[in-house]
Amino acid sequence: MSAKGAVETIEPTPAQRTVARRVAEAKATIPDFQVTLALDRPETAVAPFVAAAGRALREHPSVNAAYVDAKFQHYERANVGVVLTGAVPAVLDADAKSDHEIAQELAGAQAALDAGTLTAAAQANATFTVASLAAAGVSAFTAIITPGHAAALAVGTTTLTLSADARIVTPAVAAAFLQSVRAAL
Repeated sequence: MSAKGAVETIEPTPAQRTVARRVAEAKATIPDFQVTLALDRPETAVAPFVAAAGRALREHPSVNAAYVDAKFQHYERANVGVVLTGAVPAVLDADAKSDHEIAQELAGAQAALDAGTLTAAAQANATFTVASLAAAGVSAFTAIITPGHAAALAVGTTTLTLSADARIVTPAVAAAFLQSVRAAL
Protein backbone atom coordinates (compact mmCIF):
# COMPACT_ATOMS: atom_id res chain seq x y z
CA MET A 1 0.00 0.00 0.00
CA SER A 2 1.28 3.45 -0.89
CA ALA A 3 1.31 6.61 1.22
CA LYS A 4 -1.91 7.55 -0.59
CA GLY A 5 -3.71 4.58 0.89
CA ALA A 6 -5.82 2.22 -1.21
CA VAL A 7 -6.43 3.44 -4.75
CA GLU A 8 -9.67 2.72 -6.56
CA THR A 9 -9.51 2.94 -10.35
CA ILE A 10 -12.82 3.76 -12.02
CA GLU A 11 -13.45 3.42 -15.74
CA PRO A 12 -15.14 6.58 -17.08
CA THR A 13 -18.40 6.24 -18.99
CA PRO A 14 -18.34 6.95 -22.74
CA ALA A 15 -19.96 10.33 -22.05
CA GLN A 16 -17.31 11.18 -19.44
CA ARG A 17 -14.55 10.18 -21.89
CA THR A 18 -16.07 12.48 -24.52
CA VAL A 19 -16.29 15.38 -22.08
CA ALA A 20 -12.68 14.84 -20.93
CA ARG A 21 -11.40 14.74 -24.52
CA ARG A 22 -13.32 17.86 -25.56
CA VAL A 23 -12.29 19.87 -22.49
CA ALA A 24 -8.62 19.06 -23.08
CA GLU A 25 -8.97 19.98 -26.76
CA ALA A 26 -10.68 23.27 -25.88
CA LYS A 27 -8.06 24.38 -23.37
CA ALA A 28 -5.26 23.50 -25.79
CA THR A 29 -6.67 25.19 -28.89
CA ILE A 30 -9.03 28.09 -28.05
CA PRO A 31 -7.56 31.49 -27.08
CA ASP A 32 -10.25 32.65 -24.67
CA PHE A 33 -11.06 35.62 -22.48
CA GLN A 34 -13.80 36.20 -19.91
CA VAL A 35 -16.27 39.03 -19.34
CA THR A 36 -18.43 39.14 -16.19
CA LEU A 37 -21.67 41.04 -15.57
CA ALA A 38 -23.58 41.27 -12.29
CA LEU A 39 -27.16 40.04 -12.16
CA ASP A 40 -29.88 42.42 -11.01
CA ARG A 41 -31.43 39.70 -8.85
CA PRO A 42 -30.46 36.14 -7.94
CA GLU A 43 -31.93 33.41 -10.14
CA THR A 44 -31.20 29.69 -9.84
CA ALA A 45 -33.49 28.11 -12.48
CA VAL A 46 -31.41 27.06 -15.48
CA ALA A 47 -34.26 27.25 -18.01
CA PRO A 48 -34.55 31.12 -17.92
CA PHE A 49 -30.83 31.40 -18.70
CA VAL A 50 -31.09 28.93 -21.58
CA ALA A 51 -34.05 30.84 -23.05
CA ALA A 52 -32.36 34.22 -22.48
CA ALA A 53 -29.11 33.00 -24.03
CA GLY A 54 -31.02 31.62 -27.03
CA ARG A 55 -32.64 35.00 -27.62
CA ALA A 56 -29.34 36.86 -27.13
CA LEU A 57 -27.65 34.59 -29.69
CA ARG A 58 -30.07 35.97 -32.30
CA GLU A 59 -28.97 39.53 -31.48
CA HIS A 60 -25.26 38.70 -31.51
CA PRO A 61 -24.52 36.30 -34.39
CA SER A 62 -20.76 36.21 -33.79
CA VAL A 63 -21.46 34.54 -30.43
CA ASN A 64 -23.63 31.91 -32.18
CA ALA A 65 -20.69 30.91 -34.32
CA ALA A 66 -17.28 29.28 -34.36
CA TYR A 67 -13.79 29.75 -35.69
CA VAL A 68 -13.09 26.63 -37.75
CA ASP A 69 -10.21 26.08 -40.18
CA ALA A 70 -9.31 29.80 -40.17
CA LYS A 71 -12.87 30.77 -41.16
CA PHE A 72 -15.91 32.09 -39.30
CA GLN A 73 -18.96 29.82 -39.23
CA HIS A 74 -22.23 31.51 -38.20
CA TYR A 75 -25.02 29.16 -37.17
CA GLU A 76 -28.63 29.65 -38.28
CA ARG A 77 -30.19 27.97 -35.24
CA ALA A 78 -29.70 28.94 -31.59
CA ASN A 79 -29.12 25.49 -30.05
CA VAL A 80 -28.00 25.74 -26.44
CA GLY A 81 -26.08 22.90 -24.80
CA VAL A 82 -26.65 22.66 -21.05
CA VAL A 83 -23.95 21.21 -18.81
CA LEU A 84 -25.28 18.40 -16.64
CA THR A 85 -23.11 16.06 -14.59
CA GLY A 86 -21.33 14.02 -17.26
CA ALA A 87 -23.21 15.23 -20.34
CA VAL A 88 -24.21 18.30 -22.34
CA PRO A 89 -27.62 17.79 -23.95
CA ALA A 90 -28.69 20.36 -26.55
CA VAL A 91 -31.90 22.38 -26.39
CA LEU A 92 -32.58 22.92 -30.08
CA ASP A 93 -34.00 26.31 -31.06
CA ALA A 94 -33.79 27.58 -27.47
CA ASP A 95 -34.67 31.07 -28.67
CA ALA A 96 -38.15 29.90 -29.69
CA LYS A 97 -39.03 27.92 -26.54
CA SER A 98 -40.60 28.98 -23.26
CA ASP A 99 -38.90 28.51 -19.91
CA HIS A 100 -41.44 25.76 -19.16
CA GLU A 101 -40.68 23.86 -22.39
CA ILE A 102 -36.94 24.11 -21.73
CA ALA A 103 -37.33 22.97 -18.11
CA GLN A 104 -39.31 19.92 -19.27
CA GLU A 105 -36.70 19.12 -21.91
CA LEU A 106 -33.88 19.38 -19.39
CA ALA A 107 -35.74 17.22 -16.87
CA GLY A 108 -36.15 14.57 -19.57
CA ALA A 109 -32.46 14.77 -20.45
CA GLN A 110 -31.48 14.46 -16.78
CA ALA A 111 -33.77 11.42 -16.38
CA ALA A 112 -32.23 9.82 -19.48
CA LEU A 113 -28.74 10.57 -18.18
CA ASP A 114 -29.58 9.05 -14.78
CA ALA A 115 -30.99 5.94 -16.52
CA GLY A 116 -27.94 5.68 -18.79
CA THR A 117 -30.05 6.18 -21.92
CA LEU A 118 -29.04 9.70 -22.95
CA THR A 119 -27.97 9.34 -26.57
CA ALA A 120 -25.12 10.98 -28.45
CA ALA A 121 -27.76 12.52 -30.73
CA ALA A 122 -29.27 14.34 -27.73
CA GLN A 123 -25.86 15.89 -27.10
CA ALA A 124 -25.16 16.85 -30.71
CA ASN A 125 -25.82 20.07 -32.60
CA ALA A 126 -25.40 22.63 -29.82
CA THR A 127 -24.04 25.97 -31.03
CA PHE A 128 -23.43 27.49 -27.58
CA THR A 129 -23.15 26.20 -23.99
CA VAL A 130 -24.65 27.24 -20.64
CA ALA A 131 -23.23 25.94 -17.37
CA SER A 132 -24.93 26.90 -14.10
CA LEU A 133 -23.77 26.45 -10.52
CA ALA A 134 -26.29 28.95 -9.13
CA ALA A 135 -28.41 26.23 -7.51
CA ALA A 136 -25.27 25.09 -5.65
CA GLY A 137 -24.78 28.61 -4.27
CA VAL A 138 -21.72 29.43 -6.38
CA SER A 139 -21.57 33.16 -7.08
CA ALA A 140 -19.13 33.13 -10.02
CA PHE A 141 -16.99 30.77 -12.11
CA THR A 142 -15.78 30.40 -15.69
CA ALA A 143 -16.94 27.87 -18.25
CA ILE A 144 -14.80 26.10 -20.81
CA ILE A 145 -15.72 26.74 -24.45
CA THR A 146 -16.79 23.65 -26.35
CA PRO A 147 -14.79 23.16 -29.56
CA GLY A 148 -16.97 24.31 -32.44
CA HIS A 149 -18.49 27.11 -30.34
CA ALA A 150 -17.49 30.75 -30.01
CA ALA A 151 -18.43 31.08 -26.34
CA ALA A 152 -19.84 29.53 -23.17
CA LEU A 153 -21.92 31.14 -20.44
CA ALA A 154 -21.25 30.44 -16.76
CA VAL A 155 -24.19 31.28 -14.49
CA GLY A 156 -23.56 32.00 -10.82
CA THR A 157 -25.96 33.25 -8.16
CA THR A 158 -24.94 36.87 -8.71
CA THR A 159 -23.01 36.92 -11.97
CA LEU A 160 -22.93 35.91 -15.59
CA THR A 161 -19.49 35.17 -17.03
CA LEU A 162 -18.97 34.68 -20.74
CA SER A 163 -15.88 32.79 -21.86
CA ALA A 164 -15.32 33.80 -25.47
CA ASP A 165 -13.01 32.78 -28.32
CA ALA A 166 -10.90 35.87 -29.00
CA ARG A 167 -10.59 34.92 -32.67
CA ILE A 168 -14.29 35.59 -33.35
CA VAL A 169 -15.83 37.50 -30.41
CA THR A 170 -14.61 40.93 -29.32
CA PRO A 171 -14.82 42.09 -25.68
CA ALA A 172 -17.42 44.70 -26.70
CA VAL A 173 -19.62 42.03 -28.32
CA ALA A 174 -19.18 39.78 -25.27
CA ALA A 175 -20.34 42.60 -22.98
CA ALA A 176 -23.31 43.40 -25.25
CA PHE A 177 -24.28 39.72 -25.32
CA LEU A 178 -24.27 39.55 -21.52
CA GLN A 179 -26.38 42.70 -21.32
CA SER A 180 -28.88 41.10 -23.73
CA VAL A 181 -29.04 37.95 -21.59
CA ARG A 182 -29.59 39.99 -18.43
CA ALA A 183 -32.28 42.08 -20.16
CA ALA A 184 -34.06 38.94 -21.41
CA LEU A 185 -34.31 37.61 -17.84
